[in-house]
This record gives sequence, structure tokens and C-alpha cells, in this order.
Amino acid sequence: MRTEWMNVPGPLLLGEQLVSPAMSRRRFLKTSGVVGSGLVLGFWLPAGGGRFAQAQTPPAPISAPNAFLRIAPDNTVTIAVNRLEFGQGVHTSLPMLLADELDCDWSQVRGELASAGDAYKDPVFGMQMTGGSGSVAHSYTQYREIGARARAMLIAAAAKQWQVKPEECKTSKGMVLGPTGQSASYGSLANAAMLLPVPEKVTLKDPKDFQFIGKPTPRLDARAKSSGTQQFGIDFSVPNMKVAVVARPPVFGAKVTSFDASKAKAIPGVIDVLQVVTDRGGQGVVVIASGYWPAKQGRDALQVVWDTSGVEKVSSEQQFAAYKALAKQPGLVAKDADVSKLASAAKKITAEYEFPYLAHAPMEPLNCTIDLTADACTVWAGTQFQTVDQGAIARTAGLPVEKVTLNTMMAGGGFGRRAVPTSDYLVEATNIAKTYRASGKSGPLKVIWSREDDIKGGYYRPSHLHRAEIGLDSKGNIIAWNHTIVGQSILAGTPFEAFMVKNGVDSTMVEGMGDPYEVPMKLSVHNVKTNVPVLWWRSVGSTHTGFVMETLIDEAAHAAKMDPVAYRKKLIGDKHPRHLAALDLAVSKSGYGKKPLPKGHAWGVAVHESFGTVVAYVVEASVTKGESKLHSVTAGIHCNRAINPMTIEAQVQGAALMGFGTTLPGAAITLKDGVVEQQNFSDYTVARMNEMPKIAVHIVQSEDPPTGMGEPGLPPLAPAYANAIAKLTGKRLRKLPFDMASAVKA
Repeated sequence: MRTEWMNVPGPLLLGEQLVSPAMSRRRFLKTSGVVGSGLVLGFWLPAGGGRFAQAQTPPAPISAPNAFLRIAPDNTVTIAVNRLEFGQGVHTSLPMLLADELDCDWSQVRGELASAGDAYKDPVFGMQMTGGSGSVAHSYTQYREIGARARAMLIAAAAKQWQVKPEECKTSKGMVLGPTGQSASYGSLANAAMLLPVPEKVTLKDPKDFQFIGKPTPRLDARAKSSGTQQFGIDFSVPNMKVAVVARPPVFGAKVTSFDASKAKAIPGVIDVLQVVTDRGGQGVVVIASGYWPAKQGRDALQVVWDTSGVEKVSSEQQFAAYKALAKQPGLVAKDADVSKLASAAKKITAEYEFPYLAHAPMEPLNCTIDLTADACTVWAGTQFQTVDQGAIARTAGLPVEKVTLNTMMAGGGFGRRAVPTSDYLVEATNIAKTYRASGKSGPLKVIWSREDDIKGGYYRPSHLHRAEIGLDSKGNIIAWNHTIVGQSILAGTPFEAFMVKNGVDSTMVEGMGDPYEVPMKLSVHNVKTNVPVLWWRSVGSTHTGFVMETLIDEAAHAAKMDPVAYRKKLIGDKHPRHLAALDLAVSKSGYGKKPLPKGHAWGVAVHESFGTVVAYVVEASVTKGESKLHSVTAGIHCNRAINPMTIEAQVQGAALMGFGTTLPGAAITLKDGVVEQQNFSDYTVARMNEMPKIAVHIVQSEDPPTGMGEPGLPPLAPAYANAIAKLTGKRLRKLPFDMASAVKA
């Protein structure tokens, strides 16, 4: 449901400075009636100072400001979450920020996902989105200030009622307390507070007074999700809704030559079969039915002749052969250094790494419910890119953006797949709805992707090849490092290309290379264009750069005959204290170097920074009869201030397991003659519960503003595990997933 909230006539800036005239009583009263009695507080933000906002023309002033907060007469506090909740915990963490400054009773707090709207834009990115592990980091001050302003308004209302000074009042657990024993609940004060102007400046709490921030807090959505009552996008339905299932081309971008729908239309429940436009200029055939099962049966009964003549047919084996050849040629320079000492190095390391395409494979496949009429469109979807998707739906439907209501649904995972610059699955759904209307029918449609559709549907983590030449002197010091990366750009052709691709170098392809180590690295890249749609995947470029850096540093430590922890600390020096703190914490808590390990077991170490957070892992692994096993993981986390330690622990556990999954046999998307060879979890491996190692999460204490936490737990897991295996087998693993057969032969 989309709700219009009140207007605040002027921009509210983050931090200590507020530049906004007080809201007029008339305007506040006029808009408050939309949501009934209670306090409604919101504001709009300028585009922000982030890298996304800087590259765009500043938007026009927002006329429908963000309402983050509702206080009802029964004291229930509903806090709007301007993100997608898809397992990462923002449905709890963001309300914690606001509720702490508001001094409310946590048992009365509820979360509510915000619909698409300009007022809900990320204050740094300048667009409404969930990504870059930025939800809490970017909204830390934003949500706290809203809570502080609401608290000040409630105090002012009580003080006026009691005829005392506001500074004589205080708040506690959803109550305003007066100087002579007076008390009033927030719910009873909400109507009066609503009549008052929003304060222009507030003082935020001293961290020593935090009630919720920093405390382990159970999730607000835990009961619904654990009881099976939580409604996800795929569960959503509206009256008279039909279900659509699409037969998409076997090769990306292919078209329909002809199709026979006679058998499909003979299946009970099938309503219509239509040719539709799919992603990136392709064509498909949609079966629309009374429910999912008849729609799927109808699709299975279709006979489609595909025209693949005009599109490239990628084969993985040939692709990596071409990548290897390119890696030996000069590329675009991303980082320059003198590598002339390679020729005279006392020791050399030469290595090639291969990384396959990866599917996101969230537990809830893609889906979208859409109700398109002649002059409006309402959509229900679990999207990470509300601003982008709302605009894409509007363009596709031929409607003004204000006529498109995009409701954010709870989603069962995403890992980046629900944040697509092309808005592929939402544009496709809109095209289906248009075609359905053009056929003379109308009404809401739910487009559902099967697991097979989801895995074969593209927008993968790109495949990459790395080639490294490292020279060391007689003391084991790295004196030259020549490095080349080959792969597809995920930013080319997107709105982010203009400011995240510099001199032809996609910044996400090289992130994490070099830092935090003091090494003379020359880094170059080859951006390859090919007919496989690619996208960010949890932790983006760090999925491969972290593995390469941490296994090569480990290998250099071995060549230098130094302990890998001591070697890392030597190269890090004193310029990166957060890395050292995370590494020292993981080492000390694991017992590394002190606790004896069982025979056939070994330690593995890795440390990596992504999205402003440093994660260090010390793992214990073994190799028996050619099979490796990950027994335990000890994590040292430096994410600055920890908002909800329970969420951080869950994020690290999930990210570590996902990182571990990339090492397992079958964890790869491969293509042959343009066709993706995998289709379900039977042939695309993900880590399973019985493979979960013991994970202990330890957080470095910090008073600094929080950094990202959704993705940083993934990159260092695989290299730490690989380093342990190398210690046991003497063989360095150069591919993901692991090729244990080659390691054991060594």
C-alpha cells in the first residue's frame, strides 16, 4: 500500500546542521489526516554526497516526503524501513537506531517496508536502493535524527500540557515524565505533538546512554519467518490474479521463429499463450493460467522454434582459453608501478587463477505481481532498486512515474540479483502485462520464475582470469608484482559507468587489489564483451580479488619462510590499524599457533576489507583421502560501531557459508554453445546445512560510525580455507571451485 505523507518545506541535512524552516501548523494538520490520529514524522533529503549522487543532476525538490515514523494512540510505534529486507536484518537494525533516540518501549516497535518514492532515497547513494552493504552505514545518523526530533516534539507537547519547561521533562520506555511526577504515554501525546513544528536542531544521545544500539536484539521479523506466516513476494496475491510463466530463449537474446500452443491451451486452467519481449531484445512465449501449476504445465507443453542465428554462443572452455591469451598481453593500466626488478628477483611466483560465472540462486526465485490499467500501474515485488525499477516500469508501460506504485515486498534472499540496472524481470513483467491487455484481457498478473528459470536466467557474477608475476628478494620481500585481470565489466552500459569506470577500468573489477599491503603492484585489466548478462554478486569484485590477494600473500610468506600471520602484519605495517586489530582478534580467539591441532589438520588465515569493514578468518581444515573438510572458522570483525551484534553474527555466518559454497565441486555456471548447462541445485552446488563449520564471531570494539556488514564476511573465507589445504598438501589451489584431485596428486 502506498501512503502519501506530510511535506517538510526544505531540505534536512545529515549531521549537526539542519537547514529547514519549521513546518507550518496548517500543512502538518492537512497531511496528518491521511494516516489518522497519531504522530507522523518525516523529511526529505537532498541527493546526498555519495558517488552515485555526485554523478547525476540534482533531482527536483521532493513533494512527497518520507514518513519514517507513526505513533498510534495504543502506543504502537511503526518505523518505515527505506530498504529491502531479504534476510540481512535491516528490518530490525534501522528501527533500533530510531527507537533508541526516541526512547520508546522496544516491545511496541514494529517495522514496515517503505514503498518506492523519492523521499526514501539512500542519503549517500541518492537513490532508493539496498546494496553496497550501506543500509545501516548510510542511515545511521538519518534514523537517529528522526527519533530525536520525534522525542523532542513529544516532550514539547507534554510540557505544554503540564505548563512546565521542556527541559524539565525526560523520557523513558515510551513515556514522557514530568518534574513533579507527571507521566504520559507517547500514544496519548501523539495528537498534540502532531500540531507542533519539527525542531530544526536536536542533540543526539551520548553513546553511553544507548538502550538498544550495541545490544544483541532479536529480529522483529523472526517470529513471522520462523512460523511460516511471513508473506514474501512469491506468496502475495490479489483478487482475480492470474499467474504467468515464461518460456525464455535457450541462448541469451535469441528470438522466436514460431511456436505451437495447441497442447498448452488444452491444459485446464490455461487462459492464453502469447509471444512477448524478454530481456535485452530477446523474445519469449508466456503462458497465463489460473495458477502456477497449470501455467508451468502449459509452458512444458509448448513447442517453440528458436532463432539463435543473430547472437553469440558462448562456451566456457573457449572463453577461458581466450582469457589466458589476453592476460599475456598489455591491458588498461589500473595501477602503475615499476616491475623491472622481476627479471633479477631471487624468487618468483607465477600464477593463473580461474573464476567461473556464479548464479545468485536465492531461496525465493524472482517474481513480480503487476496490475496494469490504462492510466496506472501497481507492482508488488522484492526489489533492491526501487528508484531504478519504478522508472523502468513507467517507461515500459508508457506512464508517468508518479502513476506507478511499487510496493516493496519481503524477499527470500537476493545477493544482488534483485538490483539490476536493466530492471530485467520487472520490465519483462510489464511487457507481459502490456501484451495481455493488448490481447483484450485485463487484471493483475503474477510472473513467477521457477528455480530452473532463476539459475539459467543470467545476470551472473562474471567469470574472471587473473595472471600474476611476483618477484621476491633473498629475504622474502616483494620487490615487484605484475598483475592482469581479464573479465566482463558489470558497470559497462549502466548508469554507473560514467563515474565508476575510469580510463576504461571498471573499479569493481580491481577493488581489493594490493591493499592493505605495501607492495609495488602494476595492475592492468582487459574488459571483455560477451553475450552473458552479468551483475554484482555478494561482495562484488572482492569475490575473486580477495581470493587472489590472500592466497598469493600466503604463498609469498611460505617462500619467505615466515609465519603467514607475521608476514601479513609486516606488510600491513602501521598504516592499517583496523586490519591489524581484526587479524589479532581472530588469531587470539582461535588459538592459532598455541592450540595443538589433530594430526592431518592445519590452520589457514586470510584478512580482507570490503565496504569499509575488515574481516579476518582463522580456519581449521583437514584433507583425508583426497577430500577436504572445513572444521571451524574464527572471525575477527572490525565494522566500527556494532549496531546489533546478533545481526552481525548472523551476517558473518551466512556470508562465510556462502563463501565456503564457492569452493565446493559443482559451484559454477558453465555454458556450451551459448546454453547454460546448470538448472537446479542438483547440478549447481550450494553449501548445505550439514556442511556448515563451527563459526565463532568476535567483534572489535569501536566508537566510530558503523561500516557495511552484509557482504564483507564472504571474501576471506575461501582463501583462508585454500591456505590451510595448501599447508597440508603442498599444492596451491588456483581455481574456484576447488580442484582437490590436482591438489592431492601434488
